[in-house]
Amino acid sequence: MPDNASTTTMQVIQLSDKGYPTALKSIYNPPRHIHVLGDIPALPMVAIVGSRKPTPYGEMVAYKIAADLARSGICVVSGLAYGIDSIVHQATLEAGGKTVAVLGSGLENIYPTAHRALAREIVRSGGALISEYEATAPPLKHHFPARNRIIAGISEATIVPEADAKSGSLITAQLALDENRHVLAVPGPITSARSAGPNNLLKAGASPITSAADIYSILEISQNNSVGKMMSTTELSQSAKQVLSILHAGPSTTEDLSKASGIAIPTLLSTLTILETQNYVRSAGGNSWIGLLEI
Repeated sequence: MPDNASTTTMQVIQLSDKGYPTALKSIYNPPRHIHVLGDIPALPMVAIVGSRKPTPYGEMVAYKIAADLARSGICVVSGLAYGIDSIVHQATLEAGGKTVAVLGSGLENIYPTAHRALAREIVRSGGALISEYEATAPPLKHHFPARNRIIAGISEATIVPEADAKSGSLITAQLALDENRHVLAVPGPITSARSAGPNNLLKAGASPITSAADIYSILEISQNNSVGKMMSTTELSQSAKQVLSILHAGPSTTEDLSKASGIAIPTLLSTLTILETQNYVRSAGGNSWIGLLEI
């Protein structure tokens, strides 16, 4: 791994080895071997993939679902790319969960390079980086459609929160369908190009979801709330609950939040800081905020 930031030893796991993921072994054309840095969690796995340039709506939905899944003891799988991928990896880590990133390059050649620190944190937090390519392999264009079969193959379900009509994440969804895995999509505005992908999946028969609870039901798994730490909503102040209620309707700027809630900006900023440290909200940049959890 770059920068010698991790002392974890890279493993090469052969298709015939006991440690090779069972779900991946069963797909058509599984990798003959995979390179692994870290530990592949012995947890149910769900992939979340989507647009590299999500809207604030897509960011909010992806973050919320990933964080909720992580807190319930589910490992979130994605591809370490810009946009939805990096958001769900980060959301999982911030929720105290474990995540797996499947790369289209070698594990000593992390791509994109801007996500090297994120990759290190994934390993440090008990997750793993996986690639079928040799350690120093470059991120060649044809590697990424091929790696998508690993993302779909290692996961019980693939979720698409937001994606263009011709997004690469739809390749992952199709590969999941080909392997008789669950494909789930988040409905979005019909006027948004970023929602064309999931909306088309829904028309093709994908299961609609609006929360992590839908996923537990579809996969017939029990929710385990022992993972992750956050403040109970009963411990939140009235002003914090008011802010969350406003943000549940959509992203908002600090100024608009102040006007809608009647809370002075100094007090509001303090409230937002507390909510952000507890993973109830996150900054969307440009003085805007996104609500991640309902009360």
